[in-house]
Amino acid sequence: MGTDDKLRNAAEKAKGKVKEATGRVTGDRPLVAKGRGEQVKSDVKQAAEKLKDAGKD
Repeated sequence: MGTDDKLRNAAEKAKGKVKEATGRVTGDRPLVAKGRGEQVKSDVKQAAEKLKDAGKD
């Protein structure tokens, strides 16, 4: 996995956590869901990159 991909995925996950936390504090349930969705999306991307790296070995 390239360093750029790692940083992008970490940033996306962090952004999702912030949105989820903000939604919880403000009571905005759609924002909580959007934040969780961004975190899951980031996790899926990271898993795909790990599989791609494993295939190269």
